[in-house]
Amino acid sequence: MTKSPIPIIFIHGLWIHSDAWQEWIEFYRAAGYDPTAPGWPGDSFDVEKTRNNADALANKGIDDITRHYAKIIGGQAAMPIVIGHSFGGLIAQRLLGEGRAAAAVAIDPGQIKGVKPLPFAQIRSGLPVLSRPGNKTKTVSLTKRQFRYGFGNALSEKESDELFEKWTIPGPGRPLFEASAANFKKVSPAAVDTRRNDRGPLLIIAGGQDHTVPAVVARAAYKLYGRSSATTDLHEFPDRGHSLVLDHGWREVADFTLNWLHCQGL
Repeated sequence: MTKSPIPIIFIHGLWIHSDAWQEWIEFYRAAGYDPTAPGWPGDSFDVEKTRNNADALANKGIDDITRHYAKIIGGQAAMPIVIGHSFGGLIAQRLLGEGRAAAAVAIDPGQIKGVKPLPFAQIRSGLPVLSRPGNKTKTVSLTKRQFRYGFGNALSEKESDELFEKWTIPGPGRPLFEASAANFKKVSPAAVDTRRNDRGPLLIIAGGQDHTVPAVVARAAYKLYGRSSATTDLHEFPDRGHSLVLDHGWREVADFTLNWLHCQGL
């Protein structure tokens, strides 16, 4: 009897459309998996339609996004592997901690509750949203210059601008406000069950040049899992920025994640 391929769900982060995962989807399909990249609630089918319908994304928070993917997972024939970038990495950790995923890869993951480092680069990257309290219930688009600082700082200006034009979409402000206030609230949607022992394996990936989620933030998240006996691994690409899943070097990251999954027997 032929074994069904393991489903993989790719989860994008703020400001990037799910179509940016297309090369990863083709790569993982060729490796024998069943990959998909559904968008966040409110995302339209493609980049242009999403840009033209930004209000559909407004006021969507971490809980809304997590429930959206939990519902998608509920319709799967088998428990998937989840691979998330940026805030998608936070969502991936929540889904794993809730027992909804067989394994998770969190790439430059959004800051979870309990992570204390707050580097200046991260503060500056979040200012397009956090500088105005009213943005919490709105969508916000990055400028080309803001994208260059937050995503494309380790790239040439030409490549950064090309990625900006190709993949950027408006993003809801609520997740950033929720994550930034997480350590000041007893209950937060950015909280993840880091002590669970019976969950699947987790890989956290950091970019050493990342401004949006600096490597020190990813390392702090990794340390929070220290009381769990479940597999938790950390890997840093020292010369990569926040664009590492969609820029010219995406294959290096994809190869590493695939090899890691094989080491987990998945």
